[in-house]
Amino acid sequence: MLYLRVLLLASTILTSATMAAAAVAPTKMTIAYASIGPRSAPLWAADEFGIFRKYGIEPQVIFVRGAPTLVAALTSGDMDIGYTGGTAVLGASVAGIDLKILAVLTNRVTYDVVARPSIKRAEELRGKRFGVTSIGGTLWMGGVLGLEKLGLDIARDDIRVLVIGDQVVLGQALEDNRIDATVLDLVFSKRLAQKGFTILAELHKSNLPITSTSIVARQGYAQKNPQLMENFMKAVMEGIAFVLGPPNKAATIKLLQRRLHVSEKEAEEGFVDMLIGMDKKPFASMDGLRNIQRLMKQRNPKMAGIKVEDLVDDQILRRLDDSGFIDKLFAAHGVK
Repeated sequence: MLYLRVLLLASTILTSATMAAAAVAPTKMTIAYASIGPRSAPLWAADEFGIFRKYGIEPQVIFVRGAPTLVAALTSGDMDIGYTGGTAVLGASVAGIDLKILAVLTNRVTYDVVARPSIKRAEELRGKRFGVTSIGGTLWMGGVLGLEKLGLDIARDDIRVLVIGDQVVLGQALEDNRIDATVLDLVFSKRLAQKGFTILAELHKSNLPITSTSIVARQGYAQKNPQLMENFMKAVMEGIAFVLGPPNKAATIKLLQRRLHVSEKEAEEGFVDMLIGMDKKPFASMDGLRNIQRLMKQRNPKMAGIKVEDLVDDQILRRLDDSGFIDKLFAAHGVK
């Protein structure tokens, strides 16, 4: 009889332990990002330093070359969350795809306009080749806004826009004389400046509104998985707090060095770039979305009918902010 009681107790404990383990088993989530740059650091940090797992998420973080491919993957359900620019969401909206912007980590243009050493003034870009990642993409938008700031117009000034690739590829194309100018993050532009290339403008000083690095998801997926989405947003916010936290500076620079495949000095410049461009509380700027809409409707008149406010769903972010969760994260990581 005693043996049976012991056996029953052991069975009960084992069953309870199995159920508890199942209850806390992390949920798999596939997260795609479309740009390799310093402002992807919160995502990389959340992945590498176990922050996603802390919030019950088993992440698969994948680089997808180009926003159109990322949107297609989100639409098909192959990816759950996208880390991309606001241009992808406006384009998807016109196509009837239910993408929503959950947060925007960068609400202004932060690129440098970089040109070949022989080009010293903005007006010398007339008739020249300008490299971008994709037509209609965030980097293209930043380039167009930057050229506008310099008093140039792509059509009027016969600036030939060439689709080249991501920022690493763009920098190489500039060195190889396949293009005459482009826009790049500081981590890439500094390296070229040291080689004699011309920095025509540091756009982060101009405060040009744009919806750049954004977190996006299908509305149906977000509505179906409210707790998972909240956990994801908590993890991203802690990723932001981590990379901005002074005690984590050395770890963040090493992270950038690994992910960007650059030297330690260049990674330090990338860290500065990240600090310049990233918003601590990543609420979407409507001015940034309207700027994108203005440029995109030149190519697609249907863009004019979009109400940009309807593209944003920041309920979770606002709830985390109102509850004090975000401020507590910043305090814990020494962010002021």
